[in-house]
Amino acid sequence: MNVFLGIDVGSVSTNIVLIDETHNVKQALYLRTLGRPIETLQNGLLKLYTLIPRETKVKGVGTTGSGRKLAALIVGADVVKNEITAHAVAAADQIPDVHSVLEIGGQDSKIIILENGIVSDFAMNTVCAAGTGSFLDQQAARLGLTIEEFSKLALKTKNPVRIAGRCSVFAESDMIHKQQLGHSISDIVAGLCQALVRNYLNNVGKGKDIKAPIIFQGGVAANPGIKIAFEEALGEKIIVPQWFNVMGAIGAAILAKEAVSGKNETNFKGFDLVKSDFTTLSFECQGCPNICEVIELYIDGNLKARWGDKCNKWTDAIENAG
Repeated sequence: MNVFLGIDVGSVSTNIVLIDETHNVKQALYLRTLGRPIETLQNGLLKLYTLIPRETKVKGVGTTGSGRKLAALIVGADVVKNEITAHAVAAADQIPDVHSVLEIGGQDSKIIILENGIVSDFAMNTVCAAGTGSFLDQQAARLGLTIEEFSKLALKTKNPVRIAGRCSVFAESDMIHKQQLGHSISDIVAGLCQALVRNYLNNVGKGKDIKAPIIFQGGVAANPGIKIAFEEALGEKIIVPQWFNVMGAIGAAILAKEAVSGKNETNFKGFDLVKSDFTTLSFECQGCPNICEVIELYIDGNLKARWGDKCNKWTDAIENAG
């Protein structure tokens, strides 16, 4: 069986997906990165290897996410793309006429507008936590709830309370005030969901032409309270795809398939790479006022790559030496 591997390395999760020739998902892993992207990626690939038939052949690999360059060097990627491209490709593959893609992860959120399958506009939020999944995690912990319990309670509300959502700090103090007034936990939870949606639409979605069909993806799409809040705010049906939490990895896998089309080879280093020792180090270059932070990747003790320098002084040194 020929498959294509997609890897999405983010600050919160590392997602690994295998798709077949017709883009059906054969395996999908959603793993917590926990600040250890290399170790998480190795463990994920090892787990994936135990799940697939021995005759499975990886024909291409794509990486995306904030750790896409690091992942590409480790696994031997055929294509490296940013999150906007990967999420748009996956969304358009799932819903060919999709117009708006709402994506909310643990540490950032984004909106993508497509016209005829092509990205025409987008925006990202990587600054304010009030528009991301970490906002819900923080408030759930404050209420003594797991995120799963939090999600279920949002559906039991009868009268959601309005909570300030422009900042996570203000939201928490407002939530405490509402508790002191005697509002039910379910009404407060629903209010928090609405607060996150307002923050998202007023920041990431501001000025965007949000029209149906609308896809909601990312880890936060698992929360039905957020989906309902979006539908109420936009007055449109919101579609949550089956593989909502690994769409970036699916997009990377599809892009990998396109990248190797017509070729009989891939850069994939094989699953034996899980046995290698990967180490990263960093230093500040003092060669100019930029003072670039240069990252070095060592594989089994040997320096294999550098990146982070704006002028490619150190990157070129590796390439020329090779």
